Amino acid sequence: MPFRLGSLKITRVDDGPFRLDGGAMFSVVPRPLWEKKKPPDERNRIPMTTNCLLVERGSDLLLVDAGIGDKNDAKFRDLYGMEEGATRLPAAIRAAGYDVGEVTHVLPTHLHFDHCGWCTRYEGERLVPTFPRARYFLERGEVEHGRRPNPRDRSSYDPRNWESLFAAEVVELFDESCSPLAGVEAVKVRGHNADMCIVLLGGAAEPGAERAVFWADLVPTTAHVAYPWIMSYDLYPLETMENKAEWIPRAAAGGWLCFFDHETDEPVGRLVEERPGRYRVEPVTETGG
Repeated sequence: MPFRLGSLKITRVDDGPFRLDGGAMFSVVPRPLWEKKKPPDERNRIPMTTNCLLVERGSDLLLVDAGIGDKNDAKFRDLYGMEEGATRLPAAIRAAGYDVGEVTHVLPTHLHFDHCGWCTRYEGERLVPTFPRARYFLERGEVEHGRRPNPRDRSSYDPRNWESLFAAEVVELFDESCSPLAGVEAVKVRGHNADMCIVLLGGAAEPGAERAVFWADLVPTTAHVAYPWIMSYDLYPLETMENKAEWIPRAAAGGWLCFFDHETDEPVGRLVEERPGRYRVEPVTETGG
């Protein structure tokens, strides 16, 4: 069911479950601590999902993040624990009452494979935009890095997910921040990598409306709310921690609605300060409003 923030109607959709190594997801946090929150399977992988947002405003429909997509082989699907027969993003969009042809804007928070996979799809042997009416908003530095990744994060990037968008001339590049729709702002937040964005919704463009934030990989699950609980995938972990210490108190103080992009159990909630610098997530039921 959707959430309403003034003129914005926000619906969470996802691209289905997958799994990542628990040690990688929690880095220096000892397993006896993190496994209480995210029990691993026999291959040490924890359950994840690929939450995305549909944001409707008037005749516009924005998609924030685009899941893993369907371009990967059986070895990839086994490695990442992708379940056969799971509902994928296009079906989730239809189940929410929309069609891929209605999407007018696509905003990947960054270009790692689990955030932009459905930006493109195969049409025969040719890659084409999945959302034929949409403009795709990509952070310029992230595109540049995705084209020349370093050995540490090369496996996170798959050019098939975005290069054909340039050939189709549907890309809008931005630096630092952008607002593809009134009431929606992508803001670059270094840490996970140099150019990932979080997405702020509501606020000044919607006077009196509640505010929301899509955390992307700054706070990928509710277990990552504690400042030092940081992924080993992060290229700049100290900056991740600094930015969490900036944005989490703001979200808690403002009562912002929080969307956690990889959370399976409580993907929407509000942050409550239990004591200085210590926060917990109060789950929010997706019942609309």
